[in-house]
Parts: sequence; structure tokens; C-alpha cells
Amino acid sequence: MRIIKIVLVTILVLLAACVTWLVTMPPELLRVGSGYAAKIVCSNVFLADRDAQDVLAVDVQAPGHPLLRLMRVSVDRQSARVEAAILGFVAPSIAVYRDGLGCAVTQDLSARGEKFQSPPILAAESGPADVLFPDGTKIEADQRITPILANETLTGPGMRAVIVAQNGRILAERYGTGFSEKTPLIGWSMVKTVNAALIAKLVGEGKLAYTDRNLFAQWANDERSEITLAQLLAMESGLGFNEDYGTVADVTRMLFLEQDMAEFAIDTPLEASPGTKFSYSSGTSVVLSKLWMDRIGDKATALAFPRKALFAPLGMESAVFETDASGTFAGSSYIYATARDWTRFGMLLAADGVWRGQRLLPEGTVAMMGKASPKSDGRYSQMQTWLKLYGRDADGLPADMFMLSGHDGQTVAVVPSMGLVVVRLGLTPSGGGYNVLELIAAAAKAVR
Repeated sequence: MRIIKIVLVTILVLLAACVTWLVTMPPELLRVGSGYAAKIVCSNVFLADRDAQDVLAVDVQAPGHPLLRLMRVSVDRQSARVEAAILGFVAPSIAVYRDGLGCAVTQDLSARGEKFQSPPILAAESGPADVLFPDGTKIEADQRITPILANETLTGPGMRAVIVAQNGRILAERYGTGFSEKTPLIGWSMVKTVNAALIAKLVGEGKLAYTDRNLFAQWANDERSEITLAQLLAMESGLGFNEDYGTVADVTRMLFLEQDMAEFAIDTPLEASPGTKFSYSSGTSVVLSKLWMDRIGDKATALAFPRKALFAPLGMESAVFETDASGTFAGSSYIYATARDWTRFGMLLAADGVWRGQRLLPEGTVAMMGKASPKSDGRYSQMQTWLKLYGRDADGLPADMFMLSGHDGQTVAVVPSMGLVVVRLGLTPSGGGYNVLELIAAAAKAVR
């Protein structure tokens, strides 16, 4: 009995020590998990008016790391914040909502967001109900497309919205259970292309040039000073940013631990000389956000620029480009918009940057989105779009197609020669085997 008591006491001491360690010095993996949970729940609650526990179960826990099943979240609507922690107390993180800027992760556990009294008013599509989209909200289903969108194999598991549009008209749309044309959905890495479009606008205005070097003071005294804006856009900067989402890496630290994402990414050292290697990097896209915001100069003007330059002219009423806690746009990952608003952006690209007779993007911008970057082996463009996705293919894909692509199955495919746009949004991690290219090929074949 004496030995048993000693063993039990030893076990209790070790357990107490373990709990104390987890509470006072939680491993980065747990902090990344709670930051991720807090951010995803916050954005979906305050931007999409979804139920917090449903978001936790479906968006965070179901497709995620097993440890996320131990995650608990609480929502304080009055102070516009979400707290997440393992078992409710281990490795806590906070995400706060700011009106117009969305949610941001912060390690300040006392942080409060903008005062938030009631659920958001979801943006309705503008225009009369008897006028065709995009001038109104009417959709006339094209019978060439509706069978394609009814095909579960083509739309894939975890589908939340699918739209096929051509020559400025939506031909058909379909939504997953619990989602509709009014539900804002995350773009993840599709945001990189929107960010690139904003840069193109500033290039057209003479505030930036693709040949610009000496982009940041932190790079002044080493080879990073030779990195050009064009190399950043083509993912050929040579910066050694670790994009491995399966572990605690640069990308997960940046998105879920850092209050100033851009400063973190700017400090990335070189792994190759600029222009000699392709390396896909979310850190690069956040650096690009910092660059164009700094070139505008005034912070308020920079924060208003996406809406002024793109969202308002396109009628993207639902679109929210989220910033980090420091106020820099998360140009790698965080725009929430309805499927119809993502379609509007795709339509702009399909029409070579022209919307309702007005040129919103400089000539040549869309051509750069369809032209391979020198070192990407034809996979990636000069302007933050994919040309070949995950090494897959499908019969009948148009040769000039390019894609905005997010890691959970978000896609806006654009075929300029056909005026075709295929939008597919959902929660479908790439490892599941779904091939969105087959959906795009089927739509292209149907409307030829």
C-alpha cells in the first residue's frame, strides 16, 4: 500500500506539473491551433452570421488535427471577440472583430473588438429582382449547365457554392446545405490574386513599377535589396518562407500567432538568389500587401483602397478584406465574400479587366495572369494565379485557363477566350482526391 501511495502521489505531481507547463508555457502547436480556431469562428460568426459551435465542429474540428477536437470556443458579442483554448483553458487565443476590417488574432487576452450589438446585416444583391445578374438579382438557369451542377462527383464533397457564368451572365448556381447566395465564404489563397489586382491598379497609377527594387529598409544591406516587385508576384523572390501547413511552420506562425504578419514575413532570409527559384509563399503575398499600403502612405486611404478600387465598382457589397491586428491586409488568405461576389471578380478578369465599359485593371494585367512565371515549370503565373494545379489534368480544359485557388477547395477558374468563369467554394482539403478541373472541363465543354 505504501508503494501504491508513492506511485499515486508521483503520478499526481507529474500531472500537476504537466498541466502547469501547458497553461504557463503551451507548445506552439497548441497556440497555433487555438489561434486558428478563434480566427475561423470569429470571421464566420461576425461576417457570415453562422453558429459558433457549428463552425467549430464542421470547419475547425472535422477536417483538422486531432488535437482540435479538444478545442473549446466562447463568443462575446458585446465585446466582439472569440476566445479559443484546448479544453477551455490550455493555450488560449483571442480573435477580435473590427467593423469593416473583419477578425484578427491577438495574443492579448484582454483585447476587445468593435462594439457589436447585433448580428450583421448580410449584404443583399443590389438591383431589381426582375433584371438579370449582375445588374439585378435574377438568374435564368441554362439547361446545359444545371445537370453538371447536380453531379455530386463534379461538385465534390464539402461543396458550399458553385456558379458557372459566361459573358457576364450567371448560367447556373447551386449551394450546399446551410449556405446560400447571401453567405460570405472565405477565399483563402484566392485572395492572392485580388491582392495582385490591387497592385496592378497602383502600377497603372504610377505608384509602383514591376521593376522596383530596394523594397524594404530591412533588405537594404543584403541581397534581398535586389528582389523586384515582379519577382514577388511570380513567387520567385528567393525568400525561404516555409509553407508547410501540416506542422508549426512560417505560414502557420504568421497567420495564427503574429500580430504583425508583414514584419514577420519581411524578416524571412533568402534561400536562393532572387529570380532563380519558384517557391510558393503566403508570406510573400502579405509582404506585397505591406508594400502597396506603404506606397499609398496614409493608413486610412490604404484601408479604403480595396473597396474604392475594386469592390465598389464591381458591386462586391459583401466583400471584407481582413487585416491582421496591426492593420495590414492579410493578402495571402483573408477575404470573405459571397459566391456571386467572387463571380463578379472572375467576370472582371474574363473581360480583360473591363467592367461595364470601364477599365478597372490596366491593359496587360490579365495577360500576365495567364502567362507562366519563368521558374515555375508552367505551374504559376506572373501575377499570383495557378496555371497547373496539383499536377492534375482533365480532358477538355481550355488552353488559356487560369485559376484563383484556395487550399480548402476554393476556386475561381477564368477562361478569357470563352468569357467563362467557374466558381467552386467549399471545405474540401486537397488531400481528399477531389479534382475541380473536371468540373471546369465539363462546364467548358457544355458552353462551347
